[in-house]
Amino acid sequence: MSKKHPVVAVTGSSGAGTTTVKVAFQHIFERENITAAVIEGDSMHSLGRVEFKEASKKAEEAGNNFFSHFGPEANHFAKIAETFKTYGETGTGQKRYYIHSDAEAAELNARLGTNLKAGEFTPWEGIPGGSDLLFYEGLHGLVKDGDVDASKYVDLGVGVVPIVNLEWIQKIHRDGKERGYSAEATVHTILRRMPDYVNYITPQFSQTHVNFQRVPTVDTSNPFIARDIPTPDESFVVIRFSDPKGIDFPYYLSMIHDSFMSRRNTIVVPGGKMGFAMEVILAPMIHDLIENKKKA
Repeated sequence: MSKKHPVVAVTGSSGAGTTTVKVAFQHIFERENITAAVIEGDSMHSLGRVEFKEASKKAEEAGNNFFSHFGPEANHFAKIAETFKTYGETGTGQKRYYIHSDAEAAELNARLGTNLKAGEFTPWEGIPGGSDLLFYEGLHGLVKDGDVDASKYVDLGVGVVPIVNLEWIQKIHRDGKERGYSAEATVHTILRRMPDYVNYITPQFSQTHVNFQRVPTVDTSNPFIARDIPTPDESFVVIRFSDPKGIDFPYYLSMIHDSFMSRRNTIVVPGGKMGFAMEVILAPMIHDLIENKKKA
């Protein structure tokens, strides 16, 4: 951890709601006039799209049916930890960008004079100096694997995770709508990822400072036949603080209408208030990081 160069990590699987928390942080950064060095978790994959498909095929041929984007074989876990450590010490480091689409590839190629394709990475480049903090958003912001421990370099860790049935429903619908995958193909992916999900994703939520977990109030008992994704208004968000000391719960309850406490360290808010709740709760935490930075 570093007072002079703080690291903020938002961790959660794809579709978990990390986009909502990313927008909340953007609003906070704009209001507080904070310059953030941004790293997307996808950029820390060790394999591009084509390479991953080839590696996955070879793994299955060798009898490994659990090769996934969630595990160490497809990610630079050590690079994540190294980046956080280096930034905390110097305020700089190395970053790159994963190209998600043809449109992104065209824009980057025009700007960089490269010939990159969707599913590939831009070259590593230096993080410009002068940023106020490092902001990571992705799968493995607080990952641990053997001697590698990214979490010990994180000053503010935020977990964003729906209950697992809701996560599966979101993935099935997103993969079908955006990628044209059948429900059966998505279920196969879910099963293939399960060991890595259990070993490398879920343990991170015990390392965070605050978790936002969306819980639907409709029946999701069989996620594989759900016709639609539960809406925010059909959900609650369970917000758990790792350490309730110093947390102004009465203020949060007064600011977020229809919220209540379910445990001494837990607030429950309406699902439609998730983005607002994130800004109300996270803004003071970011403010404290910046104030400590100034003192350092």
